[in-house]
Amino acid sequence: MLEKVKEIVAEGLDVNAADLTEETTFESLGADSLDLMDMVMTFEDEFGVEIDTEAIGELKTIGSVVTYIEGLKK
Repeated sequence: MLEKVKEIVAEGLDVNAADLTEETTFESLGADSLDLMDMVMTFEDEFGVEIDTEAIGELKTIGSVVTYIEGLKK
C-alpha cells in the first residue's frame, strides 16, 4: 500500500516517488488544501474507502495516510 500511496502523491504533486518516505510531509512537498483534496479523492477511488473530511487535517505524512487507510480496511 505504501508504494501505491507514494505513486499517487508523486503524480499529484509532480515529484519523484523514489524521493518519498513514510515520514515525508505534504507541507514539505508544497501541497495545498486543494492538492490534498485531489489526492484524498484518488486514495478513496484506489483503495475503495471513504476518508472522513475531519481526518484530512490529521493526514500530515505519507505514513499517516497509509496507517489511516489500513485502519479503514480492517
